Amino acid sequence: MKAERQTPVLDQGERDKLKQLGRAVVETEAAAVAALAARMDDSFVRACELMLACAGRIVVIGMGKSGHIGSKIAATLASTGSPAFFVHPGEASHGDLGMITTKDVVIAFSNSGETEEILTIMPLIKRLGVPLIALTGSETSSLGKGADVHLDISVEQEACPLGLAPTSSTTVSLVMGDALAVAMLEQRGFTAEDFARSHPGGRLGRRLLLLIRDIMHSGETLPRVSDNVQLVDALMEMSRKGLGMTAVVDQQDKLVGIFTDGDLRRAVDQGVDIYHSKVGDLMTINGRTVGPDDLAVEALLLMETHKINALLVVDQDNVLVGALNMHDLLRAGVV
Repeated sequence: MKAERQTPVLDQGERDKLKQLGRAVVETEAAAVAALAARMDDSFVRACELMLACAGRIVVIGMGKSGHIGSKIAATLASTGSPAFFVHPGEASHGDLGMITTKDVVIAFSNSGETEEILTIMPLIKRLGVPLIALTGSETSSLGKGADVHLDISVEQEACPLGLAPTSSTTVSLVMGDALAVAMLEQRGFTAEDFARSHPGGRLGRRLLLLIRDIMHSGETLPRVSDNVQLVDALMEMSRKGLGMTAVVDQQDKLVGIFTDGDLRRAVDQGVDIYHSKVGDLMTINGRTVGPDDLAVEALLLMETHKINALLVVDQDNVLVGALNMHDLLRAGVV
């Protein structure tokens, strides 16, 4: 049998102390980030210029906690229009340096600016003529002095009470890296659609790339009746196709209206004889429509705005080509 894990019971004083420690960390790191804003100077602009001029890839390096930050920044750059990847500096000196070409730009993260593994490969980077952007806490450090551009990520104090664990310094490094990535995004004119194309498996990708034609019902699955048929026949068509509505079309298959479950309820409330009425007399004329090449998210917005659960899809000549409802959007992950 597994021993039951005992949750320690803290007295009120201990609970208050934990909350105070948590707040102190947040306040310390927030102050460090706030101080970073004043350092967005010409050095930041020069770093952006080097990255914009890069004909190859942006190569990010860093050791330890700085390496984790660097890896994240490389991923952010790559997903926002600036091709980038992370190289471990320790591995670089054992063969991975071959991943860096003369067309690249290197961004190095090191709080001390004296990280041995980075300093070992720095002369080789310089020999290649590759621009080096250093993010350190000391401009006079070996890395700071050897870089083409130095970005100051120094902090007054770490949030760690012992002053040992990288906390404020890694937060500031992350923010500076994000600032570079966002600046690149804006300068390159990177759009939400561009972002979606690099994230096709994510929800944003589905929302911004999925077209209505990709999820609509068409052909034999599309509910449709002529405007002169009896209401009973329209109800049978709705039951067969299971979309809670049917399109009503003329002889040229052009849309003239839509009949929904809501229309049926209103007809019953008004005492309409559903066995001897024509659907054309009770339908909603025309109704809300979308085009097959519209984004699926546009259909969602239209449904939400007008509080409806289904839409008909027509081409530029108002010919019926499809239909979809909220369940289709849910299945596609648009909602």
